[in-house]
Amino acid sequence: MSEPDEFYPPVQYAPWWMLLALGIIVLAILSVWLILLFTRPRRATTAAAPVASDALTMLRHEYLDGIGRIEHAWRARELTARQANLELSRTTRQFVNEYSGLEAPVLTLADLQARGVHPALVDALRRHYYPSIFGRGPAVDPAAGAEAARRVVSEWH
Repeated sequence: MSEPDEFYPPVQYAPWWMLLALGIIVLAILSVWLILLFTRPRRATTAAAPVASDALTMLRHEYLDGIGRIEHAWRARELTARQANLELSRTTRQFVNEYSGLEAPVLTLADLQARGVHPALVDALRRHYYPSIFGRGPAVDPAAGAEAARRVVSEWH
């Protein structure tokens, strides 16, 4: 077999093929950009995060609702007066813990007084919750305990 002595160059592409390839690449990049633009979640234009006072207001409302549920359960005779006061004490202490970081659920009345907590909490514990939970006599009226709990949640700083 004899081979030809001449070499033939590869067939050259026409210039419009290169323009077509660049057009397809630009179109693909534009499509991806548009898809990302329209599928991303929108950011709030006014504020990126809720204001701290809004979070504290929501916390207050949450605990005030919880106090109302405890009082309702007591009035419906689902809880005894002693159980209602115990739940009110827990709820009030948990609110103080979440609001201020003070470990109120595990501190005694003397510990709380030594730390100089808000007088409404000390008053609620001394007059309503401690006598009802630890006393030998009849429990204090939970309606008064619920009002004391509302005062703690509303006035806590």
